[in-house]
Amino acid sequence: MQKYKVYGALVMIMLFWGFNVSATKVLVSHFAPLTMTSFRILIAGLSVLLMLKIMKASRKLQLKELGFITFVGLFNVVGHHFFLSLGLQKTTATNGGLIMGLAPLMTTVLAILFLGTRLTFIRFIGIVFGLTGVSFVVLHGSGTLSSGSVGDLFVFLSLLIQAVSYVFIRKASSTIDGRLMTGWMLVTGSVLLFIMSLFMEPKGLSTMVSGDIGIWMVFLASAILATAVGHMVYNQTVQHIGAAESAIFLNLSPFFALVGSSLFLGEPIYLQQLIGFVFIIAGVICGSGIVEKAMRSRKKSINISA
Repeated sequence: MQKYKVYGALVMIMLFWGFNVSATKVLVSHFAPLTMTSFRILIAGLSVLLMLKIMKASRKLQLKELGFITFVGLFNVVGHHFFLSLGLQKTTATNGGLIMGLAPLMTTVLAILFLGTRLTFIRFIGIVFGLTGVSFVVLHGSGTLSSGSVGDLFVFLSLLIQAVSYVFIRKASSTIDGRLMTGWMLVTGSVLLFIMSLFMEPKGLSTMVSGDIGIWMVFLASAILATAVGHMVYNQTVQHIGAAESAIFLNLSPFFALVGSSLFLGEPIYLQQLIGFVFIIAGVICGSGIVEKAMRSRKKSINISA
């Protein structure tokens, strides 16, 4: 695949993921959050497995592999989507999208704590920038914690729990195809979420019979385009251009989340949020190693030319 096509695909996926924050905000406002999320994730997982079957990239999993996938799914799917759904009920899509933009930085922080990744000065500056950006986002307006900030906290917890799952995945010496793991993780996680919803939302199923055609189109787009196709294509781009180069495009996701929240939900965008966005992007670029990689490449090219 030519590089410009890979870049185009990555921009499109970031558009899906950014707009999906607004879509999720709409969905949790119309349906019981956990019940809706369990069905959305189930459809996404089944879509991934079906596409892999068509591509002949599927295989039977060993019981041990399925057990590992289910365990990681407790963090990557259950915990992440549990707190994300509850958080978006209490905060704006704008704030949620900006906080989710911290994903690469949060993964780096946990890698430093648990995987032995070296904490350099530039990475430390990136962490400070990222936390500063979140402070601007969470405390905009009154400058104090509010009910909206509780939603921000839930969104941040969802991000933290998802980053913990990446540590487990990276630490495990697994031979499972990343796409296959994604599909089964979504399916097993959706089942666990549904069981939780039966206790936490006894009348949740009754809400799923409501909604007009527009809401159900948003539901299917979120499940199939953003979650299923999005993760499948992103995994493919990593294979073509590498994880580091692909990760740079993740910075577009919070930008599209800002645009989506304004276009589709009419949410105002405040100066403090824009300042927070700039700090978050700077934090991700410094903290995830992008700056250091660029410096090493530049130094190497200078040495070669010399």
